[in-house]
Amino acid sequence: MPADRVPADRVPADRVPADRVLADRVPADRVLADRVVVISGAGPGLGRGLALQCARAGADVVLAARNEARLAEVAKEVAELGRRAVAVRTDITDEASCRELAETALESYGRVDGLVNNAFAMPPLTDLATVDLDVVRAAFETNLLAALRLTQLFAPALAERGGSVVMINSAVLRHSRRTFGVYKITKAALLALAQSLATELGPQGIRVNSVAPGYIWADNLKRYFDYLGRSRGVPAQQVYDEITATLDLRRLPEPDEVADTAVFLLSPLARAVTGQCLDVNCGEWHH
Repeated sequence: MPADRVPADRVPADRVPADRVLADRVPADRVLADRVVVISGAGPGLGRGLALQCARAGADVVLAARNEARLAEVAKEVAELGRRAVAVRTDITDEASCRELAETALESYGRVDGLVNNAFAMPPLTDLATVDLDVVRAAFETNLLAALRLTQLFAPALAERGGSVVMINSAVLRHSRRTFGVYKITKAALLALAQSLATELGPQGIRVNSVAPGYIWADNLKRYFDYLGRSRGVPAQQVYDEITATLDLRRLPEPDEVADTAVFLLSPLARAVTGQCLDVNCGEWHH
């Protein structure tokens, strides 16, 4: 056995990582106790779910998004759960705005333990063979380079805490449906980014993982199903039933269920997990 790979039961007690000790003692609903997590795209739907589930797991949060009103709403809900929330209006495509986010997070809490890159933009659904390349560039700026920018800015603070980064990806990784090409190549690049960062940052104690949701049963999707139902003259429930009939669990995941997967990856329970992508889709796709 290599000298640097000592069996767990032979590691001296004073050399056992603190997170490992905590993971053995902290209840599941406190796996992020007193940690600080930064969440981009902290608006409605999954962004809100991420903020609230992190708070329920014991974390204080830094919320980043462009819409100040929505940020205030989510921050209020976090406070009602007994945790602290700092809301920072942020344009993730702007270097100065992102630097202000990082500075505010560290000034407010003195540390950062986790970063969730959740913000994204859905590009126009069009064929790659004819798409305007400016559309592709804009999609990469928001869906890829913004995540890299935030990770670069927070990496020093995360290294001090043995922190974790979670990239919110998409089930578009698992299919090649026509007109989804621009979105897919940005998300495929985001997955490659996460895996490469896991290799680069691992020696500093930083873990980098991805979560790939499929449909998320939140307000936007509910409105879309209502629209589909009206256009066909059928109830929205029928649309839901038709789609979920092909899923293993016969239902769609809700925002909190996707967020719980991110909480796991942020927590000491996933202390040996890095460079991985967890799909959350109720069995729509297998990977």
